[in-house]
Amino acid sequence: MSFPKTIQAIAINKNGEVDVINKEAVPFPEHVPGNVIVKVNYGGVNFIDTYFRKGLYPAKSFPLTLGQEASGTIAALPTDEKVLNDKQYKKRGLKVGDRVAIFTSAAHAEYASVPWVKVFAVPNNVSLITAGAALLQGLTALTFITESYDVKKGDYVFVHTVAGGLGLLFAQLAKHRGAIVIGTTSTQEKADIAKQHGADHVILYPVENTVDRVLEITKERACMSSTMGLGRIRRFKFIRRKGTIVCVGNASGAVPPFPPLKLVEKNLKLLRPSAINYIVTPEESLQYGTELFQLIASGVAKINIYKEYPFTTEGAREAQTDLAQRGGKTFGKLIIKIADE
Repeated sequence: MSFPKTIQAIAINKNGEVDVINKEAVPFPEHVPGNVIVKVNYGGVNFIDTYFRKGLYPAKSFPLTLGQEASGTIAALPTDEKVLNDKQYKKRGLKVGDRVAIFTSAAHAEYASVPWVKVFAVPNNVSLITAGAALLQGLTALTFITESYDVKKGDYVFVHTVAGGLGLLFAQLAKHRGAIVIGTTSTQEKADIAKQHGADHVILYPVENTVDRVLEITKERACMSSTMGLGRIRRFKFIRRKGTIVCVGNASGAVPPFPPLKLVEKNLKLLRPSAINYIVTPEESLQYGTELFQLIASGVAKINIYKEYPFTTEGAREAQTDLAQRGGKTFGKLIIKIADE
């Protein structure tokens, strides 16, 4: 199959505010012998896109195509014989035309070149828009509640900003494992949505004292596991002795310096993981990708899409503006429609 020399993409040529984002022509991605070429239909919008745009995560070079996840169909397979004969590659049974989700950089473009271990088959009963909205946050939630802290029945799990796309998945997956889920959010509308997605208790942090409410709910036993930014921990008052704190992302800004001796007060564990480093080997990617899409296909994990944005300069800028707005008007996932299915 022949491909064009250039494609349209959402890119930046320097770091800055949303006005540095443009839809522009970029070179067709290199078909590395071990990669799969995917024709993209939908691109999920995530806070990590804003980190690259602002320069919190440095770009290797400009122009930089944004996007860390997408969905679409396979346009070309790897050409490397070692890959084609690899047992793990063969297990996937990938074919041209297959519907897939991808976990890769430069995903918000008409085509993406993706290492085969980051290509995930999409079940027939899961739409491409759902797949494009689910992958990065779904893999984050699933790996964190398995490896950062193995959530079990009866655990208390606290999720800050529970009505966001990631928060809703944490709530659903933790609830599915039998945990009691406590979350925070900013409005009653978002609280209602969080409860519909598995949260047992939702605290409105603008008007309620989070620490007092958590201790009231848990009857002074405090949380077994906590998922939040360090700025919200408030001296760990509601984390139980030997509890676990999992710090996720930089939505509230870069994580500030932290004195490890604070952990001694309750023998706490503190982690700052990334899903990327939980899904490195072919075995890990197949395990977690298969499990995630089984949970979605069976209805255990419902993907709430807040809004679909057009594949334009204005659409991409609006999506990042909406996502990053403090106090957040959005709930669930934001997605850019790059091409018709």
